[in-house]
Amino acid sequence: MSKKKIIIGETLVAPGEEVQINAPIARLPSHTVIDIPVVVYNAMEDGPVLLLMGGLHGDEINGIEVVRRIIENGFHRVKKGAVICIPILNIFGFINFSREVPDGKDVNRSFPGNKNGSLASRIAFHLMKEIIPQIDYGIDFHTGGADRTNYPQIRAVFKDPKNVELASAFCAPFSIDSVYRPKSLRQAAGKKGKKILVYEGGESARFDQYAIEEGIAGTRRLMKHLEMVDEAPEPSKPNIIIKHSTWVRAKFSGLFHSFFKYGQKVKKNEVIGTVTDPFGEFKIPLKSPASGYIVGLNNNPIVHQGDAIVHIGIANSKSVNAKNKKGESI
Repeated sequence: MSKKKIIIGETLVAPGEEVQINAPIARLPSHTVIDIPVVVYNAMEDGPVLLLMGGLHGDEINGIEVVRRIIENGFHRVKKGAVICIPILNIFGFINFSREVPDGKDVNRSFPGNKNGSLASRIAFHLMKEIIPQIDYGIDFHTGGADRTNYPQIRAVFKDPKNVELASAFCAPFSIDSVYRPKSLRQAAGKKGKKILVYEGGESARFDQYAIEEGIAGTRRLMKHLEMVDEAPEPSKPNIIIKHSTWVRAKFSGLFHSFFKYGQKVKKNEVIGTVTDPFGEFKIPLKSPASGYIVGLNNNPIVHQGDAIVHIGIANSKSVNAKNKKGESI
C-alpha cells in the first residue's frame, strides 16, 4: 500500500504532491545527459501504488501516448494511493525509432539488470532498484512489432489469482494467459511479488486510436477496482478469455491478402486469406487451424515462407483460470 512518501533518486514526493523527476540514466557519445522523465502523484490517503509505463520498446508509441494522455487529462491524480507514470523508459530507442537500445539489446530481455552491464541492463537495473520496490501493481504498455498489429489485449499469468482479478478489472477486449518471458520486466517484478499486466494494442511506429482509448479506459477501470478513483468508463466490449493461441504461417513466399480484420472471429478451416505470387501464377488459400479470434495480424503484404502472418487466439468459454495448454508465450 502507499507509503507516506515516495522517494526516487534523491527526490521525495510527500502525500498530496505531484512531482516530475528527471532520472539520469546515461549519456550519449556526445556526453549529452539522457534523463527519463517520471511523473509521480501521491494522494493524501493511503492506497496502492500503481506504475504506468510505456516505451520499454522505443518504437512502440501507442503505450507512450496512453501514459501521456493519462497525465494530460489528470487521470493519474487519484484519491487514494499513488501513481508513477513513465511515458518513455527506453529514451534511446525512442529517439532512434528503434525497439532496442543502440547496442542492439532488448531492455525487456535484460531484467533484473546490472549496474555495470550493457546499456539495456543498466536501464533495467535502475528501474528495478528505484521504482519496482515501491509499487504494488503495474501496467506495461506495448504494441505489436513492425508491420504486425495486436488487437487490444491484456497478457498475464492466469495461474496467479490476483492476475486474474486485475485482468478482469481492466477488461480489455481480450485477456490472454501468457507465461513469463525470460528476463522480462514482468518476470523480474513477479519474483518480487509485484503484479505487472502487459497491455498490447496496435503496431509499432503507428498510432492506433482505438488501442490508445482502450488502454486509457482499462487503466481507469483498474484504478476504480483498486479504489483509487470513484469513476471509470464502462467496457466497450465484453472481455474474451484466451487460453492458448496459434500462428498461421505462410507456406509460400509471395503477397498476402487478408480476408479478415484483427479482432474478428474465425472458424476452424475457414479461409482467412491467400498468398499469391506477383505474376498471377498461383493463389494459395490460408485456413484457420482452429476456431477463435484474430488477436494479431501482419500488415505487410510481402511475406516469406514461414512468416507468422495471423495470430489466432482460442477462447476459453469456461474459466479464466484455465491453463495455457500449449505453453505458448504470446
